[in-house]
Amino acid sequence: MAKKGNSNLVPEARDALDKFKMEAAGEVGVNLKQGYNGDLTSRQAGSVGGQMVKKMIKAYEDGMK
Repeated sequence: MAKKGNSNLVPEARDALDKFKMEAAGEVGVNLKQGYNGDLTSRQAGSVGGQMVKKMIKAYEDGMK
């Protein structure tokens, strides 16, 4: 089975997502490095993803006002 990943993203979108991820990681106190972060615990990875979702929901709600 072929790996999907983020290969469909334009380079600018990938850069923006990486910046967004690093910002969210900093907010929850997770140290991310550029590239592979396979040494993160599930809890750490989940907290970064959760923070990203929170920020996206807030941005959407603020845009509705």
